[in-house]
Amino acid sequence: MGKEKMKEETVIDCPAARFFRDLEKAFGKKSKFFDHLTRSRVEFLKGVRAFIDERIEELEKKGKKDQGKKITKIEVED
Repeated sequence: MGKEKMKEETVIDCPAARFFRDLEKAFGKKSKFFDHLTRSRVEFLKGVRAFIDERIEELEKKGKKDQGKKITKIEVED
């Protein structure tokens, strides 16, 4: 199998990415439409960042609560 054949088989094209690429080609990078798309991408990523930051805070708070607990050994009769 040639290298060109392998490259074709390993490329995965996301339908959403293809859709936005087609829109970019149709409207061009200097259109107002493209400006809105660029800003929406930035806002989407900021939303993901906010979600991740909140989740990190929750996990850190849970970790602090668990640190104060002590383990007690309990003997069990057979």
